[in-house]
Amino acid sequence: MNEKLLDLVPEHIRDILGTNSRVCLLSGLDVFTALKNENLIVMACNARITHAIPGIMKAAEELDAVVAFELTTTEGGLDGGYTGQTPELYVSTIIDYASSCNFSKPFLIHADHITVKDTGESELTDARRLVAAQIQAGYTSFAIDASFNSLPDNINIVTQLSEPIIAKGYGLEVELGEMPLSPNRSALTTPTETKAFLSKLTAKGCTPHLLAINNGSKRGNYLEGEMVRIDLERTKKIHDVATSFGVAGLVQHGITGTPLHLVGKLADYGIRKGNIGTLWQNVAHAGFPLDLMDAMRRWARENNRDIKYATKVFKAEIDAIPEENISMIHEMAYREAKEFITAFRAKGSASKLATLLGNSR
Repeated sequence: MNEKLLDLVPEHIRDILGTNSRVCLLSGLDVFTALKNENLIVMACNARITHAIPGIMKAAEELDAVVAFELTTTEGGLDGGYTGQTPELYVSTIIDYASSCNFSKPFLIHADHITVKDTGESELTDARRLVAAQIQAGYTSFAIDASFNSLPDNINIVTQLSEPIIAKGYGLEVELGEMPLSPNRSALTTPTETKAFLSKLTAKGCTPHLLAINNGSKRGNYLEGEMVRIDLERTKKIHDVATSFGVAGLVQHGITGTPLHLVGKLADYGIRKGNIGTLWQNVAHAGFPLDLMDAMRRWARENNRDIKYATKVFKAEIDAIPEENISMIHEMAYREAKEFITAFRAKGSASKLATLLGNSR
């Protein structure tokens, strides 16, 4: 299986990996186009704290699953974001883990939420610089998020920023309907605006492979007693519209607090990529030495910031935690990843991908 897929490693990625590398880093275009008709979800992991990565890889290896590793601009932009990980550092860390763990399964490195909130030249210039740096570093899939803007501006921004991504033959995700922190703060994405968005976008020669929507989910942890309000029927209608324009599937944000029995149903409604971020942070925090967690919590209180922003501040201490704590995080991440890969119906997806891509060549 791996020989077939290794032939599909993009040329630029092969230059980064070296000719003898067995690391199977693929383009999002190949992966999501091949899997579009499969009733499964690719697990995308925002590894804000990298100690979780080997556990995720172990689970994917054992379950023969395709996975993605990703960071948003705020998590890992050119300045390292709030995790302290620049694009080059994130990619090199993942590749090093893949090599040391003998990870043989196919995976992606995805640039999540390359966010442009207005049409000013400054934001566009910053986004162009980030995309260029991520391509150079070895990212193989990209999410242009201009959903804060009007529909015409969203379309124009995506068209401009996607040019180098399309030229490289990499994966392209776009977003329609910015997901709020609370499900009640903005209107959900509709099939009508999906049609308007994609018809105009594809008319400009830009066909995305994935569409991220607002279907009522929530980022981060759910509060005690808080209801999950994901509109599945609306999601299916949007998926039907999206696929008519060549989109492979939809993207689900806000999975960390979603019950596993509901997560399993998302594939039936067109979700093909599921983003999980806060969970891996929670796993890492659970394995940290108590004095480090106390210091991070104290910093968060004193600065009135979410504890995720302490990641960069304490990066040196996080990187230097004892081996016994690292092993604990590996094991917890492995168990969580196995549960989600299974719930996502992604067990065996790596072999399935090899067969589909082999048949298409």
